[in-house]
Amino acid sequence: PKSIPLDRAAPLLCAGITVYSPMRHYGVKAGDSVAVVGLGGLGHMGVKIARAMGARVTVLSTSPSKKDDALKLGADDFAATSDPSVFKNLAGTFDFILDTVSAPHDYNAY
Repeated sequence: PKSIPLDRAAPLLCAGITVYSPMRHYGVKAGDSVAVVGLGGLGHMGVKIARAMGARVTVLSTSPSKKDDALKLGADDFAATSDPSVFKNLAGTFDFILDTVSAPHDYNAY
């Protein structure tokens, strides 16, 4: 929109294409269940774009304090992955997992 200065919109485009591209490539569509791992700058955009694509979105984060933010951004659900049993309960429930975390972590847990 014209109301957003270019210097403020540019970072949104970078983060946006970073998360949109894999979702488009792997065919995320309306009705799919998408997990967004992490709720930083990329995770925020991942939630917004996955919702815009019609997906049901669950945010996975080690920080339980991010639940309210995740839901305000449009996530349908939130799971705190600091509890290992969460992975057992969610196993096989997602059509697509978007990992936005740059810190080292166990990818196989997801």
